[in-house]
Amino acid sequence: MPLELAFELMMMLTSGCALLVSAWLFWRARNRRSMKALAGFGVMMALWCAGHVAVFYGLDTLGVALILANPLMPTFFLDFAIGFVNQGAGQRPWLSRLARHRGLLYGAAVLVSLITLLQNGGGIIAFGPFEHYFVFQGSGWFNIGYTIFIGVLAHALLLWGFARHRGNRRRSIAAMFAAGAWGLLLATSFIFPSLGLHWYPWPMLLLPSYVLLLVYGVVRYQMLEVNAWANRALLWILMTGLLLGLMALFSAMAGRLGMQALAAVPQWQLWLYSLLLLMLALALYRPVSALVERLIYPGSRLDEQLLDTWMAQLRDASDWNALAQTAERLLARQMGQPVTVRLLTRPPLSEPGPGLQLWCLHQAQGWQFRLKGFDDVTPGTRLTAEVFGSLLATRCGLLERSLQLAEAERKRVSEQHLVELGGLSAAMAHELRNPLNIISMATAGLEADRKSMIQGQLKRADRLIVDMLAYSGQLQIQPRPLPLAPLLDSLRPQFDWQQVSFDYSLPDDYHLYADPYRLQQVLTNLIDNALSFVRNQPDGHIRLESTDTPGVLWLHNNGPTIEADMQAHLFRPFVTRRQGGSGLGLAIVQRIMEAHGGHIRHRNDAGWPVTFELYFPEEQAS
Repeated sequence: MPLELAFELMMMLTSGCALLVSAWLFWRARNRRSMKALAGFGVMMALWCAGHVAVFYGLDTLGVALILANPLMPTFFLDFAIGFVNQGAGQRPWLSRLARHRGLLYGAAVLVSLITLLQNGGGIIAFGPFEHYFVFQGSGWFNIGYTIFIGVLAHALLLWGFARHRGNRRRSIAAMFAAGAWGLLLATSFIFPSLGLHWYPWPMLLLPSYVLLLVYGVVRYQMLEVNAWANRALLWILMTGLLLGLMALFSAMAGRLGMQALAAVPQWQLWLYSLLLLMLALALYRPVSALVERLIYPGSRLDEQLLDTWMAQLRDASDWNALAQTAERLLARQMGQPVTVRLLTRPPLSEPGPGLQLWCLHQAQGWQFRLKGFDDVTPGTRLTAEVFGSLLATRCGLLERSLQLAEAERKRVSEQHLVELGGLSAAMAHELRNPLNIISMATAGLEADRKSMIQGQLKRADRLIVDMLAYSGQLQIQPRPLPLAPLLDSLRPQFDWQQVSFDYSLPDDYHLYADPYRLQQVLTNLIDNALSFVRNQPDGHIRLESTDTPGVLWLHNNGPTIEADMQAHLFRPFVTRRQGGSGLGLAIVQRIMEAHGGHIRHRNDAGWPVTFELYFPEEQAS
């Protein structure tokens, strides 16, 4: 390929790249003036290269005018640097004033260009392979000097901004300096003929890379989507370079391999044919890839939009049941058949049932998914389930952390409320007990009936004070393995049973891992509460029994059933069905159970009118 033609093609390619990049920047800039100024820099670079092409074709007047307009190129870049630096930590009043008077900078650049154009600051010479080549002369040296000065000023401003900014803006400035050094290295050869050094400007053949590297260095940290384009472009460049190298090697070896006809083909034709084949392969890659995927995974259509839809709907589920139901619905719709989704915190003891199942298990390394019953499905169906399982496992981890944060916040608010309530309860207990003691002493001379009535009410008031202090106070739990039967036997003398029968059914040597004092408090409150309802019945019965689940107890009584509207509020403070009760007994029990890491709940499916289930976690192995 003639050297003049190579130079001309590179100038045209640089001009085209600069215009395309500038149009994209201007479209993406919106209200970001600095990016619009960078787009202006690209436009001037395109016009400058177009000036060289015009000179090659004998359009000397137009070509010289476009080349001598080069002071506008660094002026646009200076405008960009002002806007890019004058933000955040680099914002300064003097930069804002400079930005407001940027019109003077553009006016000066236009003036320098016009003066040097009118005074014939450029000429056309012939040397080497070039019949027409631009050189500076006379006032043209002032033009190039002013251009260099504005370029140095812009980079000095960027250097100042580099010392003050952090993060991506600082990285962008460093990338601009690297691109600027590359551009300076390439452009230096352009001036050699003006200095009387008639050397071929080989570095100028790489000028298209300067525009791309400069803009990419700026926007790669500002507009993330450009990185995907750069990834594809770099892949294409590397593939092109590798192909050209292989063709050159093959052309050199063809003669020795007996392929005389192929060796006679000009090397540039081999390169051209190879590039055409490469471009054709790139154009056909996506449709062929989609066709192969459909052949290998028939029935599977997974795209970015579908994955976004899955994630959005899974994200809307706020609890485990909703997440499992949403996952079953989405997966069944995509696969066209029902799928059972199970979210498990521990491996199940039973084997999976029939049908397709997707399990998400909580393990030490996080949430993992497993497919059950997928051995006989098509590869496409299994691929769909695997992709969906990966998304579901990710969502399970996010939901777990969200629920943990919500629970931690609930506990914090609850503890803060209890601290405030504890202080108030202590103050009230102190203030109330003094007048109650005085009233108690004042009943000494009263008749027995009146004295008994008043003393009964005083005991009720004192019991309410004790319950308030117990509910609002700090719970210190010191659990240990505790035999339950002896504790139950020790509680019998504390109650006025009044013909109510009490028994328990426990395995021999049954132990609970609990705090002895708090466990006694739980059982005392529950038995006392049950007695208040079954004492008036001729067959009153209270029974405590263990279940097949370790640490779970059921406490039954055959008193009246609890109304449905009351069941939801049983464990709230000051809610009671008991005549004369404080409404804090069950609330205190719930606090103690939660302090153990367990729970209490009402059940109506155990065959008794009233059943309370107590769960105490087992001792953790150290």
